[in-house]
Amino acid sequence: MSQQTAQAGTEAQPAKKLRNRHVTMITLGGIIGSSLFVGSANVISQVGPAALFSYAIGGLLVMLAMRMLGEMATARPSIGSFMEYARSGLGEWAGYLVGWLYWYFWVGVVAYEAVIGGAILNGWFPVIPSWVFAVALLVIFIITNLVSLRSFGEVEFWLASIKVAAIIVFLAVGALFIFGLWPNATPGISNLWSHGGFAPNGVWPILSGVAIVIFSYFGTEIAVMAAAESEDPARGVRQATNTIIWRILLFYLGSVFLIVAIVPWNGLPDTDDQGPFAYLFSQYGIPGADLIMTAVILTAVCSVLNSGIYSASRMFASIAERGFAPKFIARKAKNGVPVAAVIASTLGGFAAVLVSFLFPDSGIFDFIMNSSGLVALFVYVFIALTQVRLRSKMSPEERSQLKLKMWLHPWLAYLTVAAVAGIVVIMLVSGPSTQVQVWTSLISVVVLVAVWPFVRRNLKKSGQYGKPITEAVEAPMGE
Repeated sequence: MSQQTAQAGTEAQPAKKLRNRHVTMITLGGIIGSSLFVGSANVISQVGPAALFSYAIGGLLVMLAMRMLGEMATARPSIGSFMEYARSGLGEWAGYLVGWLYWYFWVGVVAYEAVIGGAILNGWFPVIPSWVFAVALLVIFIITNLVSLRSFGEVEFWLASIKVAAIIVFLAVGALFIFGLWPNATPGISNLWSHGGFAPNGVWPILSGVAIVIFSYFGTEIAVMAAAESEDPARGVRQATNTIIWRILLFYLGSVFLIVAIVPWNGLPDTDDQGPFAYLFSQYGIPGADLIMTAVILTAVCSVLNSGIYSASRMFASIAERGFAPKFIARKAKNGVPVAAVIASTLGGFAAVLVSFLFPDSGIFDFIMNSSGLVALFVYVFIALTQVRLRSKMSPEERSQLKLKMWLHPWLAYLTVAAVAGIVVIMLVSGPSTQVQVWTSLISVVVLVAVWPFVRRNLKKSGQYGKPITEAVEAPMGE
């Protein structure tokens, strides 16, 4: 790259970066998905009011992982984030594994959300097959991501705004309901202990519930990836990391508290199409509560589709830049978008969507969903081990200059690894559904490990093996 070209790219950079308001709303809304609006009912039905503890323990694990990621990201913002740090701290093999696993996870999520979105729209317009809506949603958000980085940021800004607004209204009305300030409200929080006690099924379901809720939180790291493409990466990373605590407390613990306090935990509707949020809005006496919440859930689905395509494509481009995938995947258009990575990342989504509708009994779609189930936990382990390793490589002066530090280093990092191991054990003994997730996820890891020797050989041939990150990366994404 010539000096003139580099200078021109630098001058054009601000027009292509995410604005601070984009990063702020991605940070706020990134943790809110359909798993909160609908999936929280599954946890509550198994755990009871003590589901609050399940969400708190899971939130603590996410908070620790984000703090460690934040320490590394503020020191060196990167689009590939934890893949780059794993590569630098643990070796090429670690970057290869975590990069591919993370990409595979989001391909599965994109497919899953497209199917859910198609089902919601089919409920509104039953004359049109749900697979048509699923494919249409994929096409819409592929285009959104291809137009420009700003296009992704703007769409995500408004989608996240709707989710955040819905949560705030839910919390505000719920608080009024509990204090008897809402029409026809029954004040009090006696439902927390009046139906079999606070933990009606004992302590063990609280721990097994953590294995379920941990996947609801996954996606918080998108804010760190997006911050690396913002006008002020260091500020964006600090914001994403420092606000994770109150986001978990407000959005998840606050919402779950209202649900189990206002409605008996065993009185929630046992249906997948009406989540606890829709049920409580109907209890509030709000007209059209079901329709409103269905629209909000569709918004959440679209948000995850949009951000999932973004995350998968950025990680895929980073994988290709490091030599872990064909180089053409990393090529960027004039607007800075990795077009090949966006398209390639959604091909798996299209395939999974079509398989789910054409061959619903084949088990292929279920395998894709289950085999990416443990990726969140794998990523947290890599983040913890990498943070410990990179901190140990720093000089005392470098450590003193860190703008964001992990608490109680390295003990909380080790606690994170131990907690992940505990969750995996719990999943193995909890029943067939979680056991399937563990074993199918391990199949994905085994396949990647088997391919690694060939990838390593190609890296050595190209001279990229072991090359420092600053040499391997030509320019940050979006420039």
